[in-house]
Amino acid sequence: MSTFDLLILPGDGIGTEIMTEVDRIITWFNKQGNITFNCEHDLVGGAAYDAHGCAITDAAMEKAQKADAVIFGAVGGPKWDDVPYEARPEAGLLRLRKDLGLFANLRPAICYPALAESSSLKTELVEGLDILIVRELTGGVYFGEPKEITDLGDGQKRAVDTQLYETYEIDRIARVAFDLAGKRGSLVHSAEKRNVMKTGVLWHEVVSKVHQESFSDIKLEHILADNCAMQLVRTPKQFDVIVTDNLFGDILSDVAAMLTGSLGMLPSASLGAADENGKTKAMYEPVHGSAPDIAGQGKANPIAMIASFAMALRYSCNLSAEADMVDKAVANVLDQGLRTADIMQDGKQLITTSEMGTAILNELEDLVA
Repeated sequence: MSTFDLLILPGDGIGTEIMTEVDRIITWFNKQGNITFNCEHDLVGGAAYDAHGCAITDAAMEKAQKADAVIFGAVGGPKWDDVPYEARPEAGLLRLRKDLGLFANLRPAICYPALAESSSLKTELVEGLDILIVRELTGGVYFGEPKEITDLGDGQKRAVDTQLYETYEIDRIARVAFDLAGKRGSLVHSAEKRNVMKTGVLWHEVVSKVHQESFSDIKLEHILADNCAMQLVRTPKQFDVIVTDNLFGDILSDVAAMLTGSLGMLPSASLGAADENGKTKAMYEPVHGSAPDIAGQGKANPIAMIASFAMALRYSCNLSAEADMVDKAVANVLDQGLRTADIMQDGKQLITTSEMGTAILNELEDLVA
């Protein structure tokens, strides 16, 4: 029997609702008798600030360091708009990424056949879409120093965010992208802004060197990040793997999400480097936010959260068959015409968050019957 230790961090807003559905799936797997998931729950984001005055406690971080995987919901909301900047809900997420060394963020954008008509693009442009965005997650403008707002007097202020990258940061994320592309379509697009940014010049140089020295069998295309955004909307199926920096990865993955029909469909995995024992720290979360406007109403789509757990099965637990089963259960439910509000279509059945979780559990039962 395989045993895995998970840290569950639901967070704020709809994070608690969608995590409930993952908890149910974990319980289901535990009852099957072949795998044991030992789960601890803790606070992050606004919930942690309300309880402890910070976005995540040192004790929760210690649990995250020891866990085989962290399963993360969503953080934030207008309730915490006026808290100190260093204690804002998002600071908990950034600390997890930085302290765990989660430099590689994998964001698949897959258009399920049943949802092709839900996309804002024409069906033929997105049907069969399968893109993987590899985002560098612990460098760039989100972490660079100085990061400050200075009062200049006379009602004027100056804000500074620093875009900063070193060779090793670009090298390691490029290797992740090329390695993944070798298991997919053997095509990598590297997106940056070398025409106006020095970090883009270095990014282009390092990715090209890694490609030439270690992955010449993979096709590499360089593309400016703004053109990449345009091409994602124009002809998205030209892409296989896109590797890019922290800021552009944030933006481009949200663009890709809407090709699939909804942000509520997009999972993600954030992975660190393997240690001397081959173990990799990892965190799994939906790409969407806490959606406080619909929190507590049963309207949230739990599929991105459930698909993120499936990625945990695949990457942290080496349980590919179980991951495939969860993905298949989701696809089957969508084929049956069951929809949460964000992916609702004419002639389909509108269901709640918990009803979607129940439908997926029922499919899992059928798949093992």
